[in-house]
Amino acid sequence: MEQYMITIIMGSTAGIVSRILLTRLDYRQYPGYPHGLISHISLGAIASALGAVAVPALLNKDFTAFTFLALAAQQFRDIRNIERETLQNLEEKRLEKRGNDYIEGIARTFEARNYLVMATAFITSAVSLAGFWYGVATAIVLLALNMKFMGGNSIGKICEVLPATINFQGPVLFVNEISIMNIGLPASREKILNEGLGVILKPHDDNARATLHDLGQRMAITHTAAVILGSKKDVDTPEFTPLARKNPDTGELAMFILPMFKDMDALLTAVRRTPLLESASIKPLKAQAGRMAAR
Repeated sequence: MEQYMITIIMGSTAGIVSRILLTRLDYRQYPGYPHGLISHISLGAIASALGAVAVPALLNKDFTAFTFLALAAQQFRDIRNIERETLQNLEEKRLEKRGNDYIEGIARTFEARNYLVMATAFITSAVSLAGFWYGVATAIVLLALNMKFMGGNSIGKICEVLPATINFQGPVLFVNEISIMNIGLPASREKILNEGLGVILKPHDDNARATLHDLGQRMAITHTAAVILGSKKDVDTPEFTPLARKNPDTGELAMFILPMFKDMDALLTAVRRTPLLESASIKPLKAQAGRMAAR
């Protein structure tokens, strides 16, 4: 096994670097906290070591070593469950909810990234047997692919996000022509008119229209906007809740928010960069009936 030490070190290093780079993305989309950061980097190091050691074990026909890979997969599934339970517990205290779909996407992503790290370490370790620089080149390519793959899609890729006007018809709040909610207090209506912001999301096709129909995706949009711009909602002001409502005739989505910082450009950017949830990525145009309905 000593002759494979460089191979193991290269594979492990590539995997650990991959996990660190992927963790940096979490600060934009997911909650980051010191103990959670340490936990995920430690698990990434373990996954990297297992992936790198698997190559020498395979060459030495030590197939029992692959039992550890199966055990690691089970641990990664447990991490997914732990992340889901933690975020669901934290959800109870949040004024702007992420939604179960967003939480499930976060938990699934944390699990998948450990598999990516293990695969990166395994492939780098295998290729480095042909030469040190081959291993380095492979690691760089895999790191770039991991970053691209795990970046995911965003709302801005499936919709056109445009500024909209806020107005009232009697006590009913509208964003352009889309009804949002009923605001009973005149003082609240005046505050919303003066300080509120609204945007319209116009789907590019029927696939995007079906995605915006998903309530989990709408909650992810309002949550992201509230996190980025802040929200003036409090426990006793439900009328200031950020909301997204659909035009039932066109499928367009209108969003209202009463932000701490009234900046339309920042709001548009936040909405466009909202992650596209896997559970909400519905594609009716892939089906023949969907294409017929679109025509």
